[in-house]
Amino acid sequence: MDKIMMWVMAICALIGGVDQLAGNKFGLGRRFEDGFQLLGPTALSMAGLICITPLLSLGLEHTIVPLYRILHLDPGMLGGVLAIDMGGYQLCKELAQDPAIGRYGGIIVGATLGCTITFTIPVGMGMLGEREKPLFAKGILAGLCMHPVGILTGGLMCGVSLGKLLFQSIPVLILAILLVFGISRFPDGMIHGFRIFATVIRSAGTIGIALGAFSYMTGLQLLPGLTPLDEALKVVSSIGIVLLGSLPFAEILQRLLKNPLEWIGEKIGLGRNGTAGLLVGIVSALPVIADMKRMNEREIVMNAALLVCGTSMVAAHLGFVLGVDAPATGALLAGKLTGGIAGVWMAWRIMK
Repeated sequence: MDKIMMWVMAICALIGGVDQLAGNKFGLGRRFEDGFQLLGPTALSMAGLICITPLLSLGLEHTIVPLYRILHLDPGMLGGVLAIDMGGYQLCKELAQDPAIGRYGGIIVGATLGCTITFTIPVGMGMLGEREKPLFAKGILAGLCMHPVGILTGGLMCGVSLGKLLFQSIPVLILAILLVFGISRFPDGMIHGFRIFATVIRSAGTIGIALGAFSYMTGLQLLPGLTPLDEALKVVSSIGIVLLGSLPFAEILQRLLKNPLEWIGEKIGLGRNGTAGLLVGIVSALPVIADMKRMNEREIVMNAALLVCGTSMVAAHLGFVLGVDAPATGALLAGKLTGGIAGVWMAWRIMK
């Protein structure tokens, strides 16, 4: 699966490059260029956190990890509360006793629950108006309710047995339940907490980049144990290379799915804006959130539900996994697809 996807990305990168040279006649050259331009933002969000991952791991080793071991839980699940591309994958990999659990926590949980906590919720609640916020929250709740479908599917494809998967997922499922309760009962307080958490993560990344840059230029480490910044940037660069193909691929996929999804949208009561949101959502959450002001109530809830598991499925997250752990590509796609569809179905049932 991973080799097939890598070939597809490579071919799409060639197509995008050729279209760019031809003057962007088919709109794929622009997406090719977008992939390259994402290197900067990707580096800002990832490189610093990769630098300080050993320190985060050390801190957790002396605090929460002993409790996990007493409970026979794999500490590799701890990093799953961070987005896959915001240090979650590296932290899970660093802490994991079982590599399969580290892969499951860092890729499957990090690309769904971690992304929802550190990005989708704080960004969405910060961008949306008063009409959209409660509907967005309702959609997030629907997505979280069906989140286990996605992570269990992805976990099984990571090679983890069902019994082990269920046991190791207990903290994640408890956290998801608490989030559902908190968002439904104390939405303002929860959103404030998410924003603080996201700010802390961004600040930690900035500190990591600054310390890494100082160490690279002087040879002195202000904090021992940091991952060298140039090594962190190698990881980012590998992801950026894949993005050169994954964004044109996402554009092609959106065009191929446009008519079928519009037909499905008509059957389930989605208008053009709602259907377009589902198409864009598998690429990026930001444009969907920005367009929610033009959606009706059902469309907002269903699109928000998709974002919990399905966002960035064929763009940033796919590019990340192909860049750092290609054999897990099938697990990522299966988990995000099943979880996203289940979330949309739950939202449709709620709004029916």
